[in-house]
Amino acid sequence: MDWKEIRGNWVLIPPKPVGIIHFLGGAFVATAPHLTYRWLLEHLAAKGYVIIATPFVNTLDHIAIAQSVLLNFDRTIERLHDSGALRKLYLPTYGLGHSMGCKLHLLIGSLFPVERAGNILISFNNYAAKDAIPLVEQFNSTLMIEFTPSPLETNKLVQEQYNIRRNLLIKFNNDNLDQSAALTKILQTRFPEMVTTQILPGTHTTPLGQDIKWQTGTSFTPWDAVGQWFKQEVYRDLNQLKRSLLLWLNPLSAL
Repeated sequence: MDWKEIRGNWVLIPPKPVGIIHFLGGAFVATAPHLTYRWLLEHLAAKGYVIIATPFVNTLDHIAIAQSVLLNFDRTIERLHDSGALRKLYLPTYGLGHSMGCKLHLLIGSLFPVERAGNILISFNNYAAKDAIPLVEQFNSTLMIEFTPSPLETNKLVQEQYNIRRNLLIKFNNDNLDQSAALTKILQTRFPEMVTTQILPGTHTTPLGQDIKWQTGTSFTPWDAVGQWFKQEVYRDLNQLKRSLLLWLNPLSAL
């Protein structure tokens, strides 16, 4: 499988698709998701999931971003069907977001009529602009710079309008940027018994882990042993994340 750019999205299509994942990354790494999240997305594709990763540039208007990435996703699905690259069979579609990408999926599920089999929200982040953007506080405070919608407005929208019933929220145990706790309460009130939460080992940047190519020499040396150990340590958290995602997407995969 090779990444293809289609209508501004980065796409991976496995030979026998079992579902579609619309991926949205974090605020400052979302412009090239096929690179910044490559390891995780390629492993999901290897299990049969079509990956459509939509790049975006962060602005203050998060509603406009949500509308734009949804439009790009829909256009790419249409192009894949028209070209025959993806057969017009029913495939469950899931939203997968990391950090700000979670907020965008929440806005999409609250403001637009989308069909989703579920959403996976990793390291949800809903900070105000003054906390999320460096130097904002140095501007004149009378400018009232804030995201649209604000954190409180986002919570209210989700509480009243969010329509994606099945959700997985993942928090890492060493992540001081995560704001999943309040969101969990909102979603569990809205959809009792349909919201799963997991705390996994890792940090806010765990989903960004990349493959480390450790080439051993003609003979296996102590340095090679150190390299293999380091690689196992780096990927332990990322592999746990991958297993958790796949198990939630398809509980039968554990059998």
